[in-house]
Amino acid sequence: MQKISTKTIVMTGMMTAVLAVLSQIQIPMPSGVPVTMQTFGVALCACVLGWKMGTASVAVYLLLGSFGVPVFAGLSGGLGTITGATGGFLIGFLPMALLTGLFTPSKNKAGTILCSTAGLAICHLLGALQFMLLMKMGFVESLMLVSVPYLLKDVISVVAAFVVGAAVRKALNAANILTYA
Repeated sequence: MQKISTKTIVMTGMMTAVLAVLSQIQIPMPSGVPVTMQTFGVALCACVLGWKMGTASVAVYLLLGSFGVPVFAGLSGGLGTITGATGGFLIGFLPMALLTGLFTPSKNKAGTILCSTAGLAICHLLGALQFMLLMKMGFVESLMLVSVPYLLKDVISVVAAFVVGAAVRKALNAANILTYA
C-alpha cells in the first residue's frame, strides 16, 4: 500500500477549495439549474491531480456539501441539494473527474478526448435523469431543459481546464510541489 504524502493531501484539499470557489460563480436559469463554473472546476481538479487524487478532491467536495457546508452553487449544501433537482449533476462529477483525469498527464490525445467526453456525458445523463424523475417529466424534455443548453459551455470548460491544468501542473512540477501526477 502506497503512503499518501503531506503534499498530496494539501494539493487535494487546495483543489477542493478551488472547486468550492468556482461553484459560486453562477448565472441563475429558469429551469432551476444554474450556469456555473463547476464543470470547469471538476475538470481542473482531474487535470491537475490526475484521476485518483482528482476524484478524491471532488469526493471531498461532495462530502463537505452533503454535511451541510455551503460549497455547492449558490452557497448551498446538505443532503437536500444532493437529492434535489440538480443533485444528479453533483453525483455525476465523480465519474467525470475519474474519466477526465484518466489520461492526465498523457500524450494519448484520443484517449483523453474519449474519456473526457464520456465523463461529461455521464454527468449530463445523471443530471438529466434525476431532474426528470423529480420533476416528473419525460427524458427528452429533461435533456432539452437541463442538458442541451449547457453542453457547449461544458465542452469549452473541459477544454479550458486541460489548458489551464497543464500550465498549473507544469508550474507545480517545476516547484517540486506536484510529484504524483
